[in-house]
Amino acid sequence: MRHLSETDIAPLLLPWYDRHARRLPWRSLPGDLADPYHVWLSEVMLQQTTVATVGDYFRKFLRLWPTVTDLAEADLDDVLTAWAGLGYYARARNLHKCARQVAFDHKGQFPQTKAALLELPGIGRYTAAAIAAIAFNQPAAVMDGNIERVTTRLFDIDTPLPESKPILYQHVTAMTPPHRPGDFAQAMMDLGATVCVPGNPKCVLCPLVTACRGRDRAETLPRKLPKKAKPTRKGTAFWITRQDGSVLLRRRAETGLLGGMMEIPSTDWTEQESTDFGETGLPALPTDFLKVGDIRHTFTHFHLELQVFITKAPDDWAVDDKVPEDCIWCLPDALDGRALPTLMRKIVKTALMAA
Repeated sequence: MRHLSETDIAPLLLPWYDRHARRLPWRSLPGDLADPYHVWLSEVMLQQTTVATVGDYFRKFLRLWPTVTDLAEADLDDVLTAWAGLGYYARARNLHKCARQVAFDHKGQFPQTKAALLELPGIGRYTAAAIAAIAFNQPAAVMDGNIERVTTRLFDIDTPLPESKPILYQHVTAMTPPHRPGDFAQAMMDLGATVCVPGNPKCVLCPLVTACRGRDRAETLPRKLPKKAKPTRKGTAFWITRQDGSVLLRRRAETGLLGGMMEIPSTDWTEQESTDFGETGLPALPTDFLKVGDIRHTFTHFHLELQVFITKAPDDWAVDDKVPEDCIWCLPDALDGRALPTLMRKIVKTALMAA
């Protein structure tokens, strides 16, 4: 089999893309440039999230905020609430911050070059390249997980990920054509998502099979370094209600895990669980707690196990001005309108079932 050069790949792949491109709500048709707002919004949502999950969120955001200026003028709480369930909530905060910068500093127009896009909040190397190529026809090298896998197999790269990323980037840069670079990037994504899939690639359907150096062992590529075992942290969440049935919510710090989201108050999440209210930052409470369940949730770097306790708030601080500034009372029927991440909604479900 003759090994083809990087510049031979696009002419083989683009005709396949013209026939088999996935129809996605943020995409334009092959050959057409996409709306940069749509590209940016979808790419931020797709980080660590599947295409199937993102579709409904993307449509919801466009209904609520049809343009980047609309999103910039939205309240951050509303953005976080609409984002709830997508995870990695720093993305939502950066999304809002970036929208404001585009709307107010760039008059509602996204910069067209990768270098200028990298100056915006929350936009990294991959997202900047994707916007530049797909929305502005700039020959920027785009490399996501699908493209990493396709390129690793195509050039039979034995170095495991993530150590192989520099050489992969060199290959993708060389393969990216000056004509239709955005379509080429999306073609590579689609090839990885539908043909050059993990585990059992469909080589017989691949338009690049004649060029693939790793075809004979494609199912073993890319190699990856062993993952470290995730630690388990523990804590206790407190479902605290007052006489009218409202439940106490607290806003998390703007930075860090689940930053800026609302939470059911809890102890710190540590290797040793505790039910000490002194760790919650809340006023003293009665000790007649009732345990109603356990929650298990997995974050990127650790597992979390929470006990869920319910109790009544004492009368002397069950009014709005007696709770800490970062806390509010909310009726259960209104919880859907709060920026509660998936973990907190699990706690809500457990507590309401026991109420």
